[in-house]
Amino acid sequence: MSDVNAKIENVVNSNDVVLFMKGTPLFPQCGFSSRAVAILEHLGVGFESFDVLQDMDVRQGIKEFSDWPTIPQLYVKGEFVGGSDIMMEMYEAGELGELMAEKKVAPAQA
Repeated sequence: MSDVNAKIENVVNSNDVVLFMKGTPLFPQCGFSSRAVAILEHLGVGFESFDVLQDMDVRQGIKEFSDWPTIPQLYVKGEFVGGSDIMMEMYEAGELGELMAEKKVAPAQA
């Protein structure tokens, strides 16, 4: 499992914002992943995604890495934020936008 953890850690630490999700931002494969993408797009922040359906080791490993049982999972500047429900709560309260500003996350490229 250490190779998987190293792979996940590399993805998390190589991107300011990364969303581990089912599918891709253009073609999400579950409603929760779709909602997470919509929130990030509405905030206008740049983000990378990792399709866990393409890598079963990461699909299982990410749950242990974060100690969080569900996917999608959002990381900002190396820190685990949460899944789509937490993202939605934070977005509605204005906290997710504040976090992105506080962490100086770059806007999405046009």
